[in-house]
Amino acid sequence: MVAIVKYGIIGVGMMGREHLINLYHLKSEGVSVVAIADPHLPSQKYAQKLADSFDWPLQVYAGHKQLLESGLCDVVVVSTPNMTHYEILMDIINHPKPHHVLVEKPLCTNVSDCKKVITAAKTRSDMLVQVGLEYRYMPPVAKLIDIVKEGALGQVKMVSIREHRFPFLVKVDNWNRFNCNTGGTLVEKCCHFFDLMRLFIGANPVRVMASGAMDLNHKEEVYDGRVPDIIDNAYVIVEFDNGCRGLLDLCMFAEGSKNEQEISVVGDTGKGEALVPESIVRWGTRAEGRNGVQTLLAEDKRIKYDGLHHGSSYLEHLQFLSAVRARGEQAPAVGLHDGLVSVAIGVAAQLSIQKGRSVTIEEVMHEQLLQSTKS
Repeated sequence: MVAIVKYGIIGVGMMGREHLINLYHLKSEGVSVVAIADPHLPSQKYAQKLADSFDWPLQVYAGHKQLLESGLCDVVVVSTPNMTHYEILMDIINHPKPHHVLVEKPLCTNVSDCKKVITAAKTRSDMLVQVGLEYRYMPPVAKLIDIVKEGALGQVKMVSIREHRFPFLVKVDNWNRFNCNTGGTLVEKCCHFFDLMRLFIGANPVRVMASGAMDLNHKEEVYDGRVPDIIDNAYVIVEFDNGCRGLLDLCMFAEGSKNEQEISVVGDTGKGEALVPESIVRWGTRAEGRNGVQTLLAEDKRIKYDGLHHGSSYLEHLQFLSAVRARGEQAPAVGLHDGLVSVAIGVAAQLSIQKGRSVTIEEVMHEQLLQSTKS
């Protein structure tokens, strides 16, 4: 018999409930959600209704500290608003009982808090912490990652990611309408893509140049006398220490798109691309040209629940459960350093727009700019 791994979910808004459903579909793998924590009563009730339909009795708490003190959980999923991640993670790490953690992206809203979490986590060899950069697991993206790793495109030189999509969704208390809560659009939304760039290129970012604005979305909205300040479109160029470059093309008023994400990787001998949600992957070589391009429909038969992220959250949970069960013999697939770097690129991009110049990752990591922006 496989021992049941008991989960608690901290934050059961839209993403937290998606985690709940994903974990239900992992029930046959020996998973049970036993507790949730959320101060927002409507979110609590929605989650309870879901759990009731799954025949999963839940302990419900208003705060994360109560959930931790209950001692019920082996694993906690943190899917609260971005600006709460730092405090909650530190409370989990500093708690006497070890809890393995899957924290939603971004790790934190700024570099300083990410670094403090990393330092604290080094003292806990009895827990795993994985960052929820689940776009790695989308079947077409995962297939393109494999193609790159197999060397089919040669040495990667350029990565281009286009996300043309709908505006930000409505969240509890509209927390996602303000940079101070999210870290900025290029942290909140785009850390996924900066993580993919780094993964494809296999090098470290050194410099970021960005241009962006708030041109259409949320400009007529007012919350407690404040108008939202999140940008809705941008171009971002990221330079890496091996001479490669990545480009992000973001537009959040492009509902008339067939694909939400179009990812292109070009090496010195070939090119590959992944299209989401069509789930199409294409790749070919310079030598064979257009007539040699191969196309496939990327699928992963392990996925039991597609959800809002095309099955990637399900696969993320499947991998993390494997790491938890390995009892320290298997590292999380997406570690805290990955989370830090993805945030650092986003912070550098936000600052590049604000300052009207390129920003180095070294500046952001050493917070040379952060003080000047506060003055």
